[in-house]
Amino acid sequence: MYLRQTQELTHAAAMIGLKGAIAAAEAMNVPQCIAIVDTGGNLLAFVRMDGAKVLSQLSATHKAITAASGRVPTGGLPADVEAKLAFATGGQLTNLKGGLPIIVHGQLVGAIGVGSGTGQQDVEVAQAGIDALTALLVEDDVHDV
Repeated sequence: MYLRQTQELTHAAAMIGLKGAIAAAEAMNVPQCIAIVDTGGNLLAFVRMDGAKVLSQLSATHKAITAASGRVPTGGLPADVEAKLAFATGGQLTNLKGGLPIIVHGQLVGAIGVGSGTGQQDVEVAQAGIDALTALLVEDDVHDV
């Protein structure tokens, strides 16, 4: 009644997601910054691929934090809300595309943020990271049965 059971990504799980995202970025030939955070927005894994934009380090991390905080993909807010969001949070939250929540069994376990490509490329790379991670988790569930 007074406690909740929660699940969060481990560092090992975050690294699997990171590797999946890196593979997708390499296949596109688009170097990216990729950040994976836990449910509280704390950084678990990060990479700035060779050639990725330096400032995308911040945007990738902020995209992940925003997706974890809102539990929804980034990039869906109206333009007038976007500036208010950035101002109200000191730039910590963003409406740029490329942040996705990581949901497992209906529960938020973390989020991924990707930056340095176009918004669509960032989303595709983020989804590849999630796909790599969830494929492992589903496989792990089968072995636990």
